[in-house]
Amino acid sequence: MPASCLKSDILSHKEIFSGVYQMTCRFPGPKAPGQFFMVRGWQGYPLLSRPISVNDADEDTVTFVYEVRGQGTQLLSALRPGESVELTGPVGSGFPVEKLSGRVAVVAGGIGIAPLLYAAKSMKGCEAELFCGFRGKSYLVEAFAPYVSAVHVASDSGAEGHHGFVTDLLDAADFDAVITCGPEIMMKKVARACREAGVLCYVSMERHMACGIGACLGCTCKTLHGAKCVCKDGPVFLGEDVMIDA
Repeated sequence: MPASCLKSDILSHKEIFSGVYQMTCRFPGPKAPGQFFMVRGWQGYPLLSRPISVNDADEDTVTFVYEVRGQGTQLLSALRPGESVELTGPVGSGFPVEKLSGRVAVVAGGIGIAPLLYAAKSMKGCEAELFCGFRGKSYLVEAFAPYVSAVHVASDSGAEGHHGFVTDLLDAADFDAVITCGPEIMMKKVARACREAGVLCYVSMERHMACGIGACLGCTCKTLHGAKCVCKDGPVFLGEDVMIDA
């Protein structure tokens, strides 16, 4: 489905954790796990829309989970149900869930948990386990309950679960595939562990984006196959292709 741009009604919008919001909008048509939209809910400055990944979706709606990090997301967080946003998407290459089988580890770091919910929901015939790391308390974890057989939580502060890194909890050799999203340093550790274990790994990259459709080349990343646009060629890549210095 080619990306489209339209005004979308906000159906629900709530803060689910301090500074973390969940927003559901009306948007008909298919949305693949791992894809994202360029989202805009204001006029004038900031000039650029904000890329936000698909957290969940059905035939007629799309749900986003995002963290307030700057002026754009601050303006977005002030919108209420009944107001509208401008959505451009869905764009990008998502997780190839149809290629996954057997035991799959879903590894999240912080707000990187957002796109992994729809990915876990979309996997068929897999036994998935969630590994998630946070600075302090967790969020969104309970939404995975119908789609994973086990949940493993780590926190930097020790406020919940394992006191340390989420990568401490993962033994890649126990799985047939791993999908991950979060801080790049975390994903490098995951990709390295998968490479050493000979396990398939997909990572979802994050970059600042201007156009979101591969026209401006402002979100390139280095891969084994040359420079690629995260917005168009990704954001999901094979871990071994992009984590080349892991």
